[in-house]
Amino acid sequence: MRANEPGIESRPGTTLIVAECFGDTQPTFQGEGPSCGMPALFIRLSRCNLTCDWCDTPYTWDWRRYDPREEAIRQSADDLAAWALGHDVELVVITGGEPLLQQHPLVPLVHRLLEAGKRVEFETNGTVVPKPPLLVDGVRFNVSPKLANSGVDEGKRLVPEALGVFAASGRASFKFVNRTVAELDEVGAIVNQHGLSPVYVMPEGTTAEDLITTTRTLADAVAARGWSLTPRLHVLAFGEVRGR
Repeated sequence: MRANEPGIESRPGTTLIVAECFGDTQPTFQGEGPSCGMPALFIRLSRCNLTCDWCDTPYTWDWRRYDPREEAIRQSADDLAAWALGHDVELVVITGGEPLLQQHPLVPLVHRLLEAGKRVEFETNGTVVPKPPLLVDGVRFNVSPKLANSGVDEGKRLVPEALGVFAASGRASFKFVNRTVAELDEVGAIVNQHGLSPVYVMPEGTTAEDLITTTRTLADAVAARGWSLTPRLHVLAFGEVRGR
C-alpha cells in the first residue's frame, strides 16, 4: 500500500494511526511558520495522500522503503490527549504525513486539548477540506501547498475547494517550500489565484549548510514581494534527527 491507503478515515472509533510523538523527554520548538521558536509538543500522524520528492518524513507513507508495521501504531484520542496534557507546554503541533486524513478521531483529541488550555497547530498540505469542528478558536493551520518541485501532479497537490476553505477561515497561514528565486513566480500565481494570505516562504534543505545557502538565495526576492521568510529552525538547531 502507498500514501493514499484506503479507508483511513472511514474506520469507526477514536483511534489514530501515529508515527511518533515527541517534545516531552527532549524538549523542542515549532521549527517553521508563525510560531517558529515556540516550545512545542508534536503528534506526528502516519499516512499521506501526496508523494513529494523531497519529503523529509517518508516513513509516514513510503512503504517501498519503510514497513508500516514498524513505523506506525494505533493510539486512542484519549491516550494522546493524556500524553500532551501531562506536559507543561502550551503548543501542540499535529503534523504528518497529512493529519487531516484522520479528522474523525482528531475532533475529540483537539477539543480535549483546547478545553485544557492548549493551543493546537496543524501542519497540512492543504488538499483536504477541514471539518467545521476543527475550525474553532485555539486552532491554527499551517497550510503548505506544494509546488511543481514536489514532483506531484498539480491536480493532486492543489485542491481549490480546500484552499478556499482555509483562506476564508481566518485561521490559516500559507507556507511554501522553495529552492530558487524562479519558483517564487509559481508561488505568486498560486497566492493570487486562490487569495492566500499571509504567505511564508521556507527554504528547502535538510542540513544547516543547505538551508543557509538557500535562505541567502531567496531572502532579497522574498522581502521584495512583501512575504515572510521562515527558517527550518529544528534543522538548524538539531540537524536531521527524528523526534526533534
